[in-house]
Amino acid sequence: MTDARLDVSRHAARLFWEKGFEATSGDDIAAAAGISTRTVWRYFRSKEACVEPVLKVSELRFAALLGQWPKSESIEQFLGRSMAAFAADEAFVRDSIAAVRILAILYREPALRSAWLMACDEAERELVAIVAHRASRPADDFEVRLCAASITAAMRLVDEEISSAVINDGARVTAQDATSRIIAAIRAGATLPICDPVD
Repeated sequence: MTDARLDVSRHAARLFWEKGFEATSGDDIAAAAGISTRTVWRYFRSKEACVEPVLKVSELRFAALLGQWPKSESIEQFLGRSMAAFAADEAFVRDSIAAVRILAILYREPALRSAWLMACDEAERELVAIVAHRASRPADDFEVRLCAASITAAMRLVDEEISSAVINDGARVTAQDATSRIIAAIRAGATLPICDPVD
């Protein structure tokens, strides 16, 4: 993902949050990003696709974190020691806030769901290799792919639920609460025994 596309995506996410999806035009996104409208459409196939990079960056960063999960540790041990540093990066925090805001308005901006599902699909592909490694199975094994798909779906639901609770309902969710919910989602979604230490 190029920095230029991600920069435009950040502007689009802000505008969709502030003005709404329908009220934001390609011209608006271009003006905010300081580029031509033609360049916006060269970068993105549709208006809703403009937020894909900002949604993907957080999902792929988390997938990359899971890629560092040692076989000797449970999911609780690994995320328990890793999440604080993972969530401390300034750019990650900024992009996560943008993503949370988009997820919180999916109920009223259904066109944006396609961008979110594309981001989840890309994260799922990364997760396949992680599941395969922990399960000591090939990446094209059906059960490996099913496990990755199930975990991705569970985490997607948690992301949507937390985002809506925080933005729409004013709930306070601590980093520890969020980590616990993510761990529970991974355990619930895992159809293979990968969450505890493996040989």
